Amino acid sequence: MNLRDLRYMLALAEHRHFGRAAEACRVSQPTLSVQLKKLEDSLGAALFERSSKQVVPTPVCEALLPHARIALAEIESMAALARAMADPLHGTLRIGVIPTLGPYLLPLVFAPLRAALPDLAVEPWEDVTATLIEKLRAHELDAALLATEPDTADLSSRALFTEPFIAALPPDHPLAARDRIAESDLAADVLVLADGHCLRDQALAACGLAGPLGGALRASSLATLINMVAAGYGTTLVPGLAAGAAQDAGIALRPLAARASRTIRIAWRSAFPRRAAIEAVAQVIAERLAPYAAAAEREAAGLDRGAARGHVVRQR
Repeated sequence: MNLRDLRYMLALAEHRHFGRAAEACRVSQPTLSVQLKKLEDSLGAALFERSSKQVVPTPVCEALLPHARIALAEIESMAALARAMADPLHGTLRIGVIPTLGPYLLPLVFAPLRAALPDLAVEPWEDVTATLIEKLRAHELDAALLATEPDTADLSSRALFTEPFIAALPPDHPLAARDRIAESDLAADVLVLADGHCLRDQALAACGLAGPLGGALRASSLATLINMVAAGYGTTLVPGLAAGAAQDAGIALRPLAARASRTIRIAWRSAFPRRAAIEAVAQVIAERLAPYAAAAEREAAGLDRGAARGHVVRQR
């Protein structure tokens, strides 16, 4: 029994005609017939009921077909994996991304990634930081886009870009009259994400808060926070890439006095053999976000008059 014979068996079971099966396998009809007879002899059972009009798989063949498909699929997977290992820019790259980044970054970088790396299929997986790191260590992900730096030797990371935090306020909020907001002024009614989101900790730290917030809202998504601010429920901090969505919701955006920010990084297992794929993806993302990062830095520094009135850089 060999892989070639299993392919012949699957082809004949599908086409139920020796001529069509042979054509599909790109061999002569006598060759296919002889090899299948040898397979039957090695198994000690007839695989097909032959007549002048049709070829029908026997019950034995029907029972063996799922196993043959699995065997061939595993071999093809091994070959694909070997090709990917030989060419790190070929195959699939599974990348995790935190929820406060994914909806705003992925639409900006997917097209550039496809154009620059046409043989690399990027598969995103969205989850909170702790879960992404667990999946990274369990080899369920190849890399992860995070807003924190891994602090263990088994993981490496590279900074991609820095995005500022921006104060998000209801339009009629007293602080909306200011050109620039001190982070501590948001502490009284700031809304944050639920436990597990790194943005929650970063927002609390920026506002000088620590510990539980009592009955304050803890949302599971940044979109919920933005909509709650738009409804006048409180204030929050949004990362720069999400500023467009916040502005579309009708809330006021103001730069922060202390220019709090977060650095987006790509992390991977230090022993991951396809380091070249990680570096290639990182380079595309960094280059795509470079104009945004520079403009966001100017706005955070107050060098652009539009920043004082909530102007947001939008990626095209």
